[in-house]
Amino acid sequence: MSQMLLDLKPEQPPTLDNFVAGTNTELISRLRALADGRAYEAVYLWGPEGCGKSHLLAGVATAAIRHRPAAFMTATDIEADILATPRSLLAIDDVQGLGEPAQVALFRTFNTARLAGLTLVLSGNEPPARLALREDLRTRIGQAMIYEMKPLTDDEKSAALARHALMRGMKVDDSLVRYLLTHSRRDLPTLMAILDSLDRATLEQQRPVTLPLLKEVLQLQFEEDDEPGPV
Repeated sequence: MSQMLLDLKPEQPPTLDNFVAGTNTELISRLRALADGRAYEAVYLWGPEGCGKSHLLAGVATAAIRHRPAAFMTATDIEADILATPRSLLAIDDVQGLGEPAQVALFRTFNTARLAGLTLVLSGNEPPARLALREDLRTRIGQAMIYEMKPLTDDEKSAALARHALMRGMKVDDSLVRYLLTHSRRDLPTLMAILDSLDRATLEQQRPVTLPLLKEVLQLQFEEDDEPGPV
């Protein structure tokens, strides 16, 4: 029964439309233009974990693939030869995790991208000068258009949570949102995941959204986070 309830409301795939932009509206507009374009361009986004970089890279690749060959991949997925596949948009997440062969391959991709009309959208956890990568690759990334991801304010997070709850048919009081912001990790992906867990709990237990139920969901979340990994 639990699985059936989970299947009723599948997670929304990341798109440019369902990203909570906050003060990152210029960046979103730029990515929309990249998705529709067909020329060389290089863009690099950076910011801390949980700020939405992966969402945006997956979203721009999803938007672009409607018009042209595009791909989204994380640094850990990349082998040197995978970058040789012909595409017109390539989004690579967490470039700080690239191994040496993949760094060489990405540097070569930069060198041929203009002639090939390839759009590159990259992300990392630091500005280019502080990335632990080869100097020649750092230089190439530093020549891209660079955007620092701006974190959402508490008011923007509250509005995003309220909108997400409304989309799921949940009525969540402002006091519950304030409690959630105070007693959990504050990055938006974690907050959204907790809200989804709260929604599942109301369905499975046939209970209204209340503070006691939210506390139970948070307790379960903390217990799962504290569980040791496989040995």
